[in-house]
Amino acid sequence: MIRVVLADDEAIMRAGLRMLLSDEPDMEVVGEAADGAEAVRLVERLRPDVVLMDARMPGLDGIGAARQIGQNHPEVRVLVLTTFDEDVLVDGALRAGVAGFLLKVSPPEQLLDALREVAAGRGLLDPAVVPRIITRYADAPRERPRDPALDQLTPREAEVLALVGRGLSNTEIAARLHLGETTVKTHLGRALDKLDLRDRAKAIAYAYSSGLIAPGDT
Repeated sequence: MIRVVLADDEAIMRAGLRMLLSDEPDMEVVGEAADGAEAVRLVERLRPDVVLMDARMPGLDGIGAARQIGQNHPEVRVLVLTTFDEDVLVDGALRAGVAGFLLKVSPPEQLLDALREVAAGRGLLDPAVVPRIITRYADAPRERPRDPALDQLTPREAEVLALVGRGLSNTEIAARLHLGETTVKTHLGRALDKLDLRDRAKAIAYAYSSGLIAPGDT
């Protein structure tokens, strides 16, 4: 059972999400918050698996709340749900260590899949924002020194990580490298474990910050 806390300042939005999740046999809404501070308190008391967090809320916003939750309870995964795809929101969410970022215009089945992915320890980025993230890192003005931690990776793991950094999905990587998709997931999972990266969003950022991919390399 995936235990979920809903955090959104709009009561009608929380009600709709609660109804959606209540129909799923593997999900349970254990708490609701109308602002970030309340979400932080609920996490402290309830220790859910996932917080479905609106980015923009009065007082402590969703990004600030996600940052506090990540610092105090890193085992609790935060999935940011927002109507905006502004760069500042995406950057803030990634810097706060969220496990996923999804737009509210996403279909219900995509939201449910995202909750399951995040609860299983995998990260998720809305496909609509991935190209913008790639562009921001790829357009960085300076090259970075290569991180010695990359030496832990096998050549294939490094190759898969580099393709993730360029924005390819597991299916696309499998086709590019003539591998099974399960094999790609295995290589990526091992790379993330070796580099202590929590999810795909962190993998994209690390591929550039580590020097694995040079700015402008697409």
